[in-house]
Amino acid sequence: MTDFEVRPARPADHPAVAALTVTAYDVDGFLDGDEEYAEELSDIAGRSSEATLLVAADPDGTVLGAVTYCRPPSPYVEVARPGESEFRMLAVDPAARGRGVGAALVRAVLDLAREHRDHAVVLSSLPRMHSAHRLYERLGFHRVPERDHMPIPDFLLVTYYRAVEEAGDRAAD
Repeated sequence: MTDFEVRPARPADHPAVAALTVTAYDVDGFLDGDEEYAEELSDIAGRSSEATLLVAADPDGTVLGAVTYCRPPSPYVEVARPGESEFRMLAVDPAARGRGVGAALVRAVLDLAREHRDHAVVLSSLPRMHSAHRLYERLGFHRVPERDHMPIPDFLLVTYYRAVEEAGDRAAD
């Protein structure tokens, strides 16, 4: 039982999602002064118009975390192929970590993939995002190095994959 809910983001959530996403990436050392990526992380209106933005929120509405769910042909798709879903920009407020927020958001992504009848969910990650990798592996994702890519020169993103089972078969969740 959790003390928060996962739901689609509302326009009123956008400022909190922008702030917590940039803060989470910055605190963990993943922005490295990259103002352009910080702006992309902050563009919640753009993300929510081209993809599905989910949030985890306390009963009082405080946003604890967020994730972007997308499918081809969304411009947010980096590695998903037809029949696959993808998620990006998973972020949990540093003050809310340890409550299962990240896992709940990933499970919600898996539920959306099932609803869309996709056969798999994929994601790209920086090689040094070790905490995130542990979460993904705990939830049944595995590395697929043949799908690693460099969206810009000298910027490697590693790829994870998980098959999506029927709704009644959620043992790995």
